[in-house]
Amino acid sequence: MLGQFIINLFIAALWFLLKDDPTADFATFMSGFLVGTLILYAMHRFFGTQFYLRRVLKIIKLILIFIRELLSSSISVLKQVLDPQMNFTPGIFTYETKLRGDYQVTTLALLLTLTPGSVVMEVSEDNSTFYIHAMDIEESKETVLRSIGKFERAILEVTQ
Repeated sequence: MLGQFIINLFIAALWFLLKDDPTADFATFMSGFLVGTLILYAMHRFFGTQFYLRRVLKIIKLILIFIRELLSSSISVLKQVLDPQMNFTPGIFTYETKLRGDYQVTTLALLLTLTPGSVVMEVSEDNSTFYIHAMDIEESKETVLRSIGKFERAILEVTQ
């Protein structure tokens, strides 16, 4: 993936330098980058790996999923905190994950910890079980489990 990106930058730089335009600017470089992207897409099967922009799009998708989950859980936590009765019951639950790599498990744990209302307290030694503390176990457990499922699918797409 990194090699394809470097080749694309090289094609864009060549396009920028060899284009006979006295007012070469950023648009000229970007047009060269687009031409390089098209060339690399046409030739990506010869590299033996998938086209690098597919993984970039999957990373952007993961970031957008995280932002959506962050906003929705922030609103949920805000409603719970601003409620005058404060009728929430914190608790701990476990989750068996399908992820196995250290990088995958760490990414999922960080995404869950950054999401308000839940904290990953511990991960088992074999990286298969998360121990998660939820601010309101009755209401937020289902929300956290949905978030985990979305994060797991997106992480698997990015890393495979």
